[in-house]
Amino acid sequence: MGVIRFNFLSKELGMQTNVSICIPTFSFADMYNNRTEVYVPGMKFQVLYLLHGGSGDDSDFIHFSNIVRYADENKVAVVMPCDYNACYTDAPDGPKYYSYLVEELPRVCASMFPISDKREDTFIGGLSMGSHGAMKIAMNYPERFAAALFMSGASFRPGVPTFVPTKDGIFDLETPPQQLPFNSVGDKLQDPEYIKGTVNDVFAIARENAQCGKNLPKLFFRVGDCDHAYYRAQLAEKDLKSWGYETKFEVVKGMGHEWDLWDSTLRLALREWLPLKRSAIYPDEQ
Repeated sequence: MGVIRFNFLSKELGMQTNVSICIPTFSFADMYNNRTEVYVPGMKFQVLYLLHGGSGDDSDFIHFSNIVRYADENKVAVVMPCDYNACYTDAPDGPKYYSYLVEELPRVCASMFPISDKREDTFIGGLSMGSHGAMKIAMNYPERFAAALFMSGASFRPGVPTFVPTKDGIFDLETPPQQLPFNSVGDKLQDPEYIKGTVNDVFAIARENAQCGKNLPKLFFRVGDCDHAYYRAQLAEKDLKSWGYETKFEVVKGMGHEWDLWDSTLRLALREWLPLKRSAIYPDEQ
């Protein structure tokens, strides 16, 4: 498995940024299957764009999960960009993280790495804050993604508070959550006037997509019943399903906002949920 930490000057961000990328290479499975021509000019792989959570960066999934092994086993490329606590949003007077992710990064990756740009081969996912980014991008560009994966969360939404679980897994509706230092952008995204008519009005866009008969991505949710994001994820899935999206929602008992949950979810998603070909896409198959 090839693991690359790629640094380049982003036009949208106006600065150097890192992207961690997994690219499948020759494996023991190829050896056992007597595949002699593994590297063929023009070959490509399906791709999962994977977005980290708050206070993280592109290296989180490499360090804290087994994504490299799961990607290798399933022959899928994984692209993990940096967001730097920007909630995958364009700053009014600063870096354009959303534009970077939807306009620049896919072009860079498709130009420099063997990554397919077909909808049937493209997926997006994220955890916590990254689930907000993944849902926002998938809803604004349903024509690009066959499926989306949301771990411990969903997009920010006006009127939906962050509930705090007790040790018993029961949600205390009276106790306000502790304000985290990177939440200022997220707070704005819960203001209905701030997001109205913009790419950040994710659920209005999602409903309009369904009403207009657009080709909708399949949506996969997984969250622990002791996770403060449980209610947000549950409500999002309920509404999206009622609007016509094909969804899967799984709750894991006794688990909270933690890497054991996210790692097991990645394993499940790549092995069972996402429509993966589990093989390189060779030129005669494109």
